[in-house]
Amino acid sequence: MQYAILFYESAEDFAARQDPARADYWQGWTSYSGTIGQSGKLASGAALQGPETGATLKAGTVQDGPYADTKEQLGGFFMVEADSLEEALEIAARAPTAGTGAVEVRPVLPMTQGEG
Repeated sequence: MQYAILFYESAEDFAARQDPARADYWQGWTSYSGTIGQSGKLASGAALQGPETGATLKAGTVQDGPYADTKEQLGGFFMVEADSLEEALEIAARAPTAGTGAVEVRPVLPMTQGEG
């Protein structure tokens, strides 16, 4: 079964992406994604640009920047193959942001053609 792992990062984490003195930020993600990739569990994923670069469409109106006013913002996601929610949670627990932000795990709802 596929699970989405959503990584919510603090403003400090987003700032670390651009800070040459914080090479450990990207090293942590490279190691984490490499380990999952080598295990055959990683289906896809991406890092997202900062929340200030996005826009939200709500009830037909566009709002610049993030919709949610929270301490953490969505920084990226992985789609993983796991046998259970518990296995997906174990994968998520090793994320670099697990100690500084939040990591959400959700089963993916399969989309099939012809079904409403």
